[in-house]
Amino acid sequence: MRLRAAGKRVVFTNGCFDILHPGHVVYLENARNLGDALIVALNSDVSVRALKGEKRPILPEGDRALLLAALQCVDCVTLFDEVRATGVIEVVRPDVYVKGGDYTIETLNPEERAALQACGAEIGILPLIEGFSTTDIIARILSIENHDS
Repeated sequence: MRLRAAGKRVVFTNGCFDILHPGHVVYLENARNLGDALIVALNSDVSVRALKGEKRPILPEGDRALLLAALQCVDCVTLFDEVRATGVIEVVRPDVYVKGGDYTIETLNPEERAALQACGAEIGILPLIEGFSTTDIIARILSIENHDS
């Protein structure tokens, strides 16, 4: 990887980022501040459906990738079809791996955690930005829709 050859610190995260909201943006900015480049592995539509159910994602993978790539703090976006990001972790071999505060090191997927430990990545848990949740946004939209009917 050219970044590593140039002595750059690579930060990596992954997720669905189904409806991009301020909590996501602040999280990604904070993640980027931990290194020189931020790579985001985005769950594909197939992967999101496996994780969240048939009604998700709300936005298709191309739209979600476009929104993430447009953020100044994001240097690279890659899609993956698997439920876990283990394969991407093994390819990227990040210096730092971050997840939001809804995770702990203990609740990270054991397979992903083993891949991170194998490549020597630091694991960071960033605090959640209170008041923002894709699930809550969907619920608000549905309540407006049901109220107006």
